[in-house]
Amino acid sequence: MTSQSTCDIEDEVRKAMRDFRFRKSKKNAALIIKVNREKQTVCLDQLIEDVEIDELQEIIPSHEPRYIVYSYKMEHADGRIAYPMCFIFYTPRDIQMDLQVLYATMKLVLQKEVELTKCFEVRELEELTEEWLKENLSK
Repeated sequence: MTSQSTCDIEDEVRKAMRDFRFRKSKKNAALIIKVNREKQTVCLDQLIEDVEIDELQEIIPSHEPRYIVYSYKMEHADGRIAYPMCFIFYTPRDIQMDLQVLYATMKLVLQKEVELTKCFEVRELEELTEEWLKENLSK
């Protein structure tokens, strides 16, 4: 383990993040990452292609934190299309303090690893909507 983090990032996660970043698809997609408390590692939860941000409300467990790298097809008012990628940290309000601390500690390490500047935090899954995403991406 490195001195700056409490968990190791599995090689599979690093590879998945690299592949995700350079994927050629023009569809929305999510790379969902979690912490395995027993092994003290950051591991891949799932990769979902062609998923709208609202659909993540049904996919992500409401009682467990997750890191989400999300690629979004954004159509601008002038007709231009962009594909911003963002890092979303979901941490439910009512989770155990040790789990909250563990995820918060690894958040900065993962943000650095994915090299994304658009980083957002969500406390309620209901916040994950296209309107919320567009509003945050436009800031």
